[in-house]
Amino acid sequence: MNDIAVHQFPVLIVTTGVFSALTILVVGLFNRKLCYYIVLFTTTFHFVLSILTLNHVLTKGRIQYWLGGWRPPWGIEYVVDELNAYVLVVILFLSFLGIVYSKRSVEKEIDERKHPTFYTLMQLLIAGCCGVVVTGDVFNLFVLAEVASLSTYALVAVAGGRALRASYNYLILGSLGICFYLLGIGFLYAVTGTLNMIDMKILLQNLYYNKMVQVAFVLVLVGLGIKAAVFPLHTWQPDAYTYAPSAVTLIMSTVVAKAFIYALIRLVFSVFTIDFLKIYVDAWSLIPVISAVAIVVASILAYRQNDIKRMLAYSSVVNIAYITLGISYFTSHWSLSGALVNILNHAIAKGCAFAAVGAIIYKTGIKDIRNYAGLAKKMPYTSAALLIAMLSLIGLPPSVGFVTKFYLAIGSLEVQNYLMLAIILLGTLLTLAYFLKVIEELYFKHSENNAEEAPLSMLAPTMFLAILCLAFGVYWLTGIPLDFVEKLVTVIR
Repeated sequence: MNDIAVHQFPVLIVTTGVFSALTILVVGLFNRKLCYYIVLFTTTFHFVLSILTLNHVLTKGRIQYWLGGWRPPWGIEYVVDELNAYVLVVILFLSFLGIVYSKRSVEKEIDERKHPTFYTLMQLLIAGCCGVVVTGDVFNLFVLAEVASLSTYALVAVAGGRALRASYNYLILGSLGICFYLLGIGFLYAVTGTLNMIDMKILLQNLYYNKMVQVAFVLVLVGLGIKAAVFPLHTWQPDAYTYAPSAVTLIMSTVVAKAFIYALIRLVFSVFTIDFLKIYVDAWSLIPVISAVAIVVASILAYRQNDIKRMLAYSSVVNIAYITLGISYFTSHWSLSGALVNILNHAIAKGCAFAAVGAIIYKTGIKDIRNYAGLAKKMPYTSAALLIAMLSLIGLPPSVGFVTKFYLAIGSLEVQNYLMLAIILLGTLLTLAYFLKVIEELYFKHSENNAEEAPLSMLAPTMFLAILCLAFGVYWLTGIPLDFVEKLVTVIR
């Protein structure tokens, strides 16, 4: 494909996503049913573009696009390398499956009159997350993060009832987080005079001991930590995941979570750099401690839950902690590899889990796992998908979850941190404990529940993700993609 055309793809994904959202809003005034098909077509188109973009980056090098032809640092630059091309594919793949899944779920959970607004917001959310991933400008990242965040707040609230309070809490904490981030980049702009990430990285090399830079680092870390639901800044997440419509929870737990954890990784390693972390070690040394506490505390909180969506929400906090644990030991190649592959692995496993749970809620209305008795006989495919997802989140071979923990375990041996290895093993046992509660109800108890399988549009994405939980696990374990993983690690080192 023509190189010039491929270089347009990142900006095309963002701009056509916004244009599609406006189109959905207008078309919805005349034909509500078309709204779903517009967002489905747009997301499919963008997913194809993301694959072509990743292929180009892997074979011919990174893409740099100057918006309006304005050369950075005066203009906004989109930069796509191996890392964000990979994340872009992940979030658009999960977006595509989430949109396919959403049709029947939205028809049941949301008033038909709200469908145009719902799909407009969903399209804006996806476009904003894509923008967060491809931008090379720290202020443009703020703008696109707010596009995604404001859409998400409204999507959580659309369910009404308790979701309104969950959305309000999310709005308050999310706004606080983005204010921290904005203040942080304001400090960075004050000392460097640029907003371009590459430029800022170069100029900061002589300013690592500057107090404003060090304060900016903490502000950015806290701000994006709130957005990514990093423990203990995650307090908005359990309610938001629990009370949001099922399709929204699916997108939030995969697309939104991964976009913001990527932003955190990108700012820390591509703007402040590892050299800064070595100097400012006092702040960074807290990350492995916080991650270890998060794995244990969030697992215990998950065990105490009977609401399956809340249990999975705390499980997400645990898995984000595995990512932060991996990046905290930046001297270890294997730890960084475990963190980066977990962006895909967790998205697949958690997407599968929430899709299966959403299908159960669609057919039965049941959220309390104590009422799951005998569902495996009535909904065998959905239950099997949920089982595979849970085994992946536990980390049993040959699932994707095992690959993440295997990489992190090797990393702990590489840096001779045996406490880290013990935390990984303890986290695995705790995850096994709370998911055994669900497995016992599904497969070892009996009930006269009259449930049946969910519609094909919900079941197919769920089963596909379950298959990928195993297929990608085998793929990573064969060692075939190690060159690709090496490129991801090289980007941030």
